[in-house]
Amino acid sequence: MRDIQMVDLVEQYRKYGPEIDSAIKSVLQSAAFIKGPEVARFEEELQRYMGCKHVISCANGTDALQIAMMALGMKPGDEVITTNFTFIATVEVVALLGLKLVLVEPDPDTFNISVEAIKKAISPRTRAIVPVHLFGQCADMEQIMKLAKENNLHVVEDTAQATGSEYFFSDGSRKKAGTIGTIGTTSFFPSKNLGCNGDGGALFTDDAELAAMIRSISNHGMKERYHYDHIGINSRLDTIQAAILLVKLKYLDRFNEARRKAADTYDEAFKTCPHITIPARNKASVHIFHQYTIRVKNGKRDELRKFLASEGIPSMIYYPGPLHMQKAYRDLGYSEDDFPVTSMLCREVLSLPMHPEMEAEQLEHITGKVLKFFENV
Repeated sequence: MRDIQMVDLVEQYRKYGPEIDSAIKSVLQSAAFIKGPEVARFEEELQRYMGCKHVISCANGTDALQIAMMALGMKPGDEVITTNFTFIATVEVVALLGLKLVLVEPDPDTFNISVEAIKKAISPRTRAIVPVHLFGQCADMEQIMKLAKENNLHVVEDTAQATGSEYFFSDGSRKKAGTIGTIGTTSFFPSKNLGCNGDGGALFTDDAELAAMIRSISNHGMKERYHYDHIGINSRLDTIQAAILLVKLKYLDRFNEARRKAADTYDEAFKTCPHITIPARNKASVHIFHQYTIRVKNGKRDELRKFLASEGIPSMIYYPGPLHMQKAYRDLGYSEDDFPVTSMLCREVLSLPMHPEMEAEQLEHITGKVLKFFENV
């Protein structure tokens, strides 16, 4: 049995290395390191895969979120509603732009933003909702889009953990995560379901005017070279990363299916364990399991993690502390007890190894050790 990794990028490279090496070599030979032809080709291929009209690549997922909010013309003081249970990038761009951050609770079962919590948080100053498709499945986008339409709000989807997931609407239609709201954003960080070998990101939209604005903002505010129509930033996907992503995009559905099969094995092993809550699957979404995250009851999460580490099994806590209690965000004015669901999740969640290269022997070893821990609890 291979050593167990949270994300086994070495094994992935062993499988797809020759194609990746060839793609990188082609860029090196052309020396078109910035805005080379592979960048435009990747945007076109991803646009076809996502089923949207415009894909604009950028340097990373955090930039993608910032560019989205800049493109929407949001001004200091405008309120943005998002979840308290997410990676910091979702909220830091709101703070950096001088917007007013409004945090709300997640659903305790799916981990995604609660629609009921959004309803309660909407005010006359609300301009946007940022649902995060956490751990690989979509938030309740049909209800979120209904709320947005009723209140004339933008929706910026944070799809960094769910590229390739789909959402099913009640009318039978379906859309890829990131193509439902006003703008979708994603990250190509190496550990993502679609990851490059460095940093990268992208934005999705069907609005041609917004797409032009996004492309301009990401390139110093230029539309025509050395003519600056907007205040912008420098955020480009480099050509080598685009070439790598072109290779991996071909296998994204295969990667996601392998993750689902690994999650099925975990579910089957843990479904009758009274000490574990397995992750709920939103029936309206295809879950692609960027993470497989359980909830450990009765305060045993940290003990389980320590036990697994002693057995050579890595695990991670996503996320160990509520955002409203982070030092950088204390000035938001929230008190420690304002988010009981978020605080509970931060005490209970544990993510187990999850990647497309997981072997049956590894999964059997992990599940066996987890269940062994609870034998005497």
